[in-house]
Amino acid sequence: MAMAMSDSGASRLRRQLESGGFEARLYVKQLSQQSDGDRDLQEHRQRIQALAEETAQNLKRNVYQNYRQFIETAREISYLESEMYQLSHLLTEQKSSLESVPLTLLPAAAAAGAAAASGGEEGGGGAGGRDQLRGQTGFFPSPGGASRDGSGPGEEGKQRTLTTLLEKVEGCRHLLETPGQYLVYNGDLVEYEADHMAQLQRVHGFLMNDCLLVATWLPQRRGMYRYNALYPLDGLAVVNVKDNPPMKDMFKLLMFPESRIFQAENAKIKREWLEVLEETKRALSEKRRREQEEAAAPRGPPQVTPKASNPFEDEDDDEPAVPEIEEEKVDLSMEWIQELPEDLDVCIAQRDFEGAVDLLDKLNHYLEDKPSPPPVKELRARVDERVRQLTEVLVFELSPGRSLRGGPKATRRAVSQLIRLGQCTKACELFLRNRAAAVHAAIRQLRIEGATLLYIHKLCHVFFTSLLETAREFETDFAGTDSGCYSAFVVWARSAMGMFVDAFSKQVFDSKESLSTAAECVRVAKEHCQQLGDIGLDLTFIVHALLVKDIQGALHSYKEIIIEATKHRNSEEMWRRMNLMTPEALGKLKEEMKSCGVSNFEQYTGDDCWVNLSYTVVAFTKQTMGFLEEALKLYFPELHMVLLESLVEIILVAVQHVDYSLRCEQDPEKKAFIRQNASFLYETVLPVVEKRFEEGVGKPAKQLQDLRNASRLIRVNPESTTSVV
Repeated sequence: MAMAMSDSGASRLRRQLESGGFEARLYVKQLSQQSDGDRDLQEHRQRIQALAEETAQNLKRNVYQNYRQFIETAREISYLESEMYQLSHLLTEQKSSLESVPLTLLPAAAAAGAAAASGGEEGGGGAGGRDQLRGQTGFFPSPGGASRDGSGPGEEGKQRTLTTLLEKVEGCRHLLETPGQYLVYNGDLVEYEADHMAQLQRVHGFLMNDCLLVATWLPQRRGMYRYNALYPLDGLAVVNVKDNPPMKDMFKLLMFPESRIFQAENAKIKREWLEVLEETKRALSEKRRREQEEAAAPRGPPQVTPKASNPFEDEDDDEPAVPEIEEEKVDLSMEWIQELPEDLDVCIAQRDFEGAVDLLDKLNHYLEDKPSPPPVKELRARVDERVRQLTEVLVFELSPGRSLRGGPKATRRAVSQLIRLGQCTKACELFLRNRAAAVHAAIRQLRIEGATLLYIHKLCHVFFTSLLETAREFETDFAGTDSGCYSAFVVWARSAMGMFVDAFSKQVFDSKESLSTAAECVRVAKEHCQQLGDIGLDLTFIVHALLVKDIQGALHSYKEIIIEATKHRNSEEMWRRMNLMTPEALGKLKEEMKSCGVSNFEQYTGDDCWVNLSYTVVAFTKQTMGFLEEALKLYFPELHMVLLESLVEIILVAVQHVDYSLRCEQDPEKKAFIRQNASFLYETVLPVVEKRFEEGVGKPAKQLQDLRNASRLIRVNPESTTSVV
């Protein structure tokens, strides 16, 4: 029953939030007035949050379903387009067959009589005459129209026609050096922009038997063109563009990763372009298939021609015949090898990187331990171009400009395929560069809180978590690869640690935080750094090396503060006992001195709330021990002498003041009180400082021992007011 009421309440709340006149301000106001207390508001907040999470899940589910439907629809459209295109070619072939029927009947009609022959010519001139005329004009193309190379002239005539045409195109002399190349079709076209269908320029297309040359018009020089682009036919796809007035008579050329749209003069020329492009591509494919089959076909034993006998030739001059070594052939006629370049293009376009690399591995495995005749070299050249394109796409996937969300695992796909392609070094470099950008972005997105320690906790969590995830992903991706990659990772980790220390120092040391706050922040950083030891990565020494200057500066600054405060108290010293007024204050002072390590402070307390020590000496003791405790939290071996020298300088200020006061004071009672304070410094404070320093550092300090073992104050000059210990 309660669950039913909860469901009804949730549905009522959903309808209320989905209503058209919903206003958040009024809703919150009414809810605050109607609620009995904080618990009702919390429960209502939980219901709204649960509803928001449910809505988010439904939205994600709908987006995923729509995305899958979109992919399936796109795939079906692609299949339908391919089938329609094949159907168009079948209809075109049927039309050509029907048009050629009258020509086959023409000889029979001529034998029947002159009148029938005349009728046959009139019936066949509609299609065949046009084809014949086009075949004749194909050798003398006009710059303003379209022409097709038909039957008639031989290879020499075709080459001569190509040479004549290409002499009118600037920047394509290298095309004339290709043997066996001839012109098939050419004509004027107008290029349009693919996105907005805006007219770009007038061009002239030259279709050769193995490539398509696109040249732009030169307005100043009539009948001349400038070279624009050259596209091999085996990497070219032709798509018919549906007429959409005023945009009509257009077709699209697809060359990965770009595409271009051209417009013909009329529908007839557009149809000719589509037909001749497909026919030429088909002829080129058939030609290469035959060449590969011939190359793969086994040859018979070489025929030995009998040597003509020469009666005047000396038999001793006969040289042994060198047997001809037959080159081993490689079978490239299999269907998957023939379609491999096109399949690689499809995989790259569909971002199926694993499928593309699988095809390459299959080819390399097949061609392993096989010779490299010209057909194999040609195939490898075509495949290498696809490998270059695939590598560029994978490099782009790992570029820092891409989205950095998803963590290190988001790069695993591209990295693994680059490693399979033999690009291990490049994969390592790109992976580390991507992660460096991600870490930098994560640090920059942190809000600088008012509390320094809170910000440092967040900074350490973000940085060291990212570093740990990167190290684990690196170990997963590059396991079994060259060990040089691990050296690159260590160098990268040091660089990333420098980025972290910059942000750390700017917030902790540049803002002049207290020594206790700085010590706590450094302790937090060390604890996070020690977590990296779980994966065998110890960067603590790098943190020490990068922070040593900042910590030295902090110790020096705090030492100067203590010295100035001690000198200021010394200047106002009256050498009187402390009166704490209340037992509570006295008890608090005893606890403070006990926490400082002075366990025998009871013997320096008097009746009621009096302390038989000077306020200056007590304050100096608390401040010195506090400095020592915080400095030991920051301690590492590189700071040993800095800390020791700072302690000696601080202690000397108090000792010199006591020495000066003893020499200058004339009152016997005050002089005895000063000696009591000096005894407290030498016999109680200095041993505690020495003991605590040795516990924190791990070894005794000779300078502190010498300072403690001094049994009397040594004056440099009895007449002077200065002294040293």
